Amino acid sequence: MTQNCCLSVCRCFFEYETPKVLLIRSRKVGTVNRLIQAVIIAYVIGYVCVWKKGYQDTDSVISSVTTKVKGIALTNTSELGVRVWDVADYVIPPQEETHCPELPSDSSVCSLDSDCTPGFKDVRGNGIRTGKCVNYSETVKTCEVLAWCPLEVDMEPPDPPMLADAENFTVLIKNNIWYPKFNFKKRNILPDINSSYLTHCIFNTSTDPDCPIFTLKYMVSEAQEDFQTMAVHGGVMGIQIRWDCNLDMPYSWCVPKYTFRRLDNKDPNNTVAPGYNFRFAKYYKTGNDVETRTLIKGFGIRFDIMVFGQAGKFSVVPMLLNIGAGLALLGLATVFCDLVVLTFMKKKNQYREEKYSYVDDFGLLSSTEK
Repeated sequence: MTQNCCLSVCRCFFEYETPKVLLIRSRKVGTVNRLIQAVIIAYVIGYVCVWKKGYQDTDSVISSVTTKVKGIALTNTSELGVRVWDVADYVIPPQEETHCPELPSDSSVCSLDSDCTPGFKDVRGNGIRTGKCVNYSETVKTCEVLAWCPLEVDMEPPDPPMLADAENFTVLIKNNIWYPKFNFKKRNILPDINSSYLTHCIFNTSTDPDCPIFTLKYMVSEAQEDFQTMAVHGGVMGIQIRWDCNLDMPYSWCVPKYTFRRLDNKDPNNTVAPGYNFRFAKYYKTGNDVETRTLIKGFGIRFDIMVFGQAGKFSVVPMLLNIGAGLALLGLATVFCDLVVLTFMKKKNQYREEKYSYVDDFGLLSSTEK
């Protein structure tokens, strides 16, 4: 028993397989074989080489983006009257660093001074408590805080938005790209664009696709959104710039393609903290040397610019690799035809005997003898 096992192991270790050519004259098998070969060749040439450009080496884009916004809006409110706004102009009533009652909440409402701990800082509050309980209104008392007063009262933004004319603001997008593997550089302000063209052009996918100046309303509408509705609570828009370049073609053929989509959640069933807003402050001193600040809470549309792209150029190495992979796939035709013959042909046993034979030190043995 042990001797037989050792003999079997030795035979497996020292066996060598070599292909055996067997010519089968059959219209059915020959047709199946040629059809499979035709499909494989069409896949390699049509899909891999032509459609996927398998003969090219590729590289991913490296990009930088800068923007410049321009526009003027006019408002007429009871607080500010008639006022002209540009892109850098926000006017909000100033705040002064002094003492004032905290906004009512479960932790700030009080009855006595003992309810307010001096020096306590509520992470959700607006200042540092002085230890006094003061009137917030005729019916409510809250802890006094040292803070920028008057405190900001969180309320719904105006509807329609105060800067409704901002939809006509324009933004110039300057995008530079580089494919380091091919040392290819370009920017979205194309070589044939001059200063006079930039003074009057506005981007439009159909009529003016090369202009790098966009109106805010157009970008929002391209994302199937309404600017005035979106501007009330704000939102986040994505500007996608795609550079897919075939560097085997002329330099002028490599141009950007722009698409627009809304990125923030717009679920009507989830109305907690909708849209997009931010706060910032400007500090200055009055004539009495009192420091004040202008706190700005802006509701608006944020534009995120994302650049994608891939460039390809002819290279011998990927071409040979894909051709070699295609030639290897042709071997599948033989394997598939063997399965067809061994499964469906009437003379499959004869085919098996002719195709497989064994040779050892004792001579030639057929498959049936083995």
